[in-house]
Amino acid sequence: MKWSIIQLQKYRDKGLTLDETVTFDNPEEIDPQVRNVSPIHVTGKADIGTNRVTFHLNITGHMVLPCSRTLVDVDLPINLKTIETFLLSETEYDHYEEEEIHRIEGDVIDLKPVIRELLLLEIPLQVISDEAREQDKLPSGKNWEVMTEEQAYEVEEEKEKKVDPRLADLAKLLDQNKNS
Repeated sequence: MKWSIIQLQKYRDKGLTLDETVTFDNPEEIDPQVRNVSPIHVTGKADIGTNRVTFHLNITGHMVLPCSRTLVDVDLPINLKTIETFLLSETEYDHYEEEEIHRIEGDVIDLKPVIRELLLLEIPLQVISDEAREQDKLPSGKNWEVMTEEQAYEVEEEKEKKVDPRLADLAKLLDQNKNS
């Protein structure tokens, strides 16, 4: 998925259609938590102008990530559409401050780093397997357990209702004062 600027200029009038597969031999190059990446299928077209190249891409594939609760493999489908713009002239970068644009290193446009970045952005903060979602019981161990937010609120409310045994006599005295 590399093209020189001279190669792309040949397609200026008719455009360039893309239908290629990108492979990542080492999944950790995307992110250390990624366990596996299927071949990524990239389709779309490129609009080539005198000062910029705009790629309209559809990226599909799968990534395998660990479940946040159980660490089992979870298959995450990838299906995204994006528009990526590369400017051919250094002087043009000042005019496009608001847009997301990419700089060209040398005379070659390489889409693989852009695809790697897009895949990284697709990784959710928490990946939960279907089995972990269906289980009511969360993981626990000796002197620790994982709770939902609601369970944590309930535990806090119970702690507030309980009276410290050292202050139990004082609480009784306060209750008597309220009743009288």
